Amino acid sequence: MGSFSLMHWVIVLLVVMLLFGGGRISGLMGDVAKGIKSFKKGMADDDDDGATKPATRIEGHRVPEQDAPTATASEEKTKA
Repeated sequence: MGSFSLMHWVIVLLVVMLLFGGGRISGLMGDVAKGIKSFKKGMADDDDDGATKPATRIEGHRVPEQDAPTATASEEKTKA
């Protein structure tokens, strides 16, 4: 009772094919594959976003200026 024989699986697959049809099953598997791809892409996007977020300010502590633009040589000449 713990496992089915090969003949049981063949019958189950035959019944599923008769109920849903071959095109519907392949379309369903395509949708599952698209869902997995979009999930992986979303996870990769989340990892990329985490590296570019600026540091949050904690009360009483100074946050270093990592993303502050630096003046170029031509800008420094115009300021002087």
